[in-house]
Amino acid sequence: MPKTVGIDLGTTNSVIAVMEGGEPVVIPNAEGSRTTPSVVAFTKTGERLVGTLARRQAAVNPENTVYSIKRFMGRKFAEVESERKIVPYQVKPGKDDRVVVHVPATDKDYTPEEISAMILQKLKTDAEAYLGEKVTDAVITVPRTSTTRSGRRPRTPARSRASTCSASSTSPRRHRSLTGSTRRPTRRSWSSTSVVNL
Repeated sequence: MPKTVGIDLGTTNSVIAVMEGGEPVVIPNAEGSRTTPSVVAFTKTGERLVGTLARRQAAVNPENTVYSIKRFMGRKFAEVESERKIVPYQVKPGKDDRVVVHVPATDKDYTPEEISAMILQKLKTDAEAYLGEKVTDAVITVPRTSTTRSGRRPRTPARSRASTCSASSTSPRRHRSLTGSTRRPTRRSWSSTSVVNL
């Protein structure tokens, strides 16, 4: 039977967990870590790296390494002046003045939702390798970063990778049970939980 996993899609790191024997168990990624850096990078040849591998090469490839992308989700270019100043990659206005990131290595623009979808794909792939079976559904929590609007878009990254959202909840208890977190999230740190088909 296909597994349902819980994903905490964080600004700095992301975590994926599964219920086993009635208890949440955090799934280690392919590198053996319980957390995956929310970082996506593109090499000079256009190869895409996600997670630990992406973070390791950030110092020598800053303009092609995207991190803290959640800070830009759902926001317009005019709203992120201070955030643009603290990241080395190019942030520019896209359709309807929404934020996009330009990656020189691929000469393409990516929305924050598209970058987040790449992180989700990495988590899903690692979970399937660990579990030995397909992962078809996930409960995804997206922490509130700087604006309410950015915290209200947890479904969009899943839609970016052809997933369908089927339900939504904002329960901290549900957040803890499905992501394996033992710390109660505050209203400042969590915004919503969505159940999606992967």
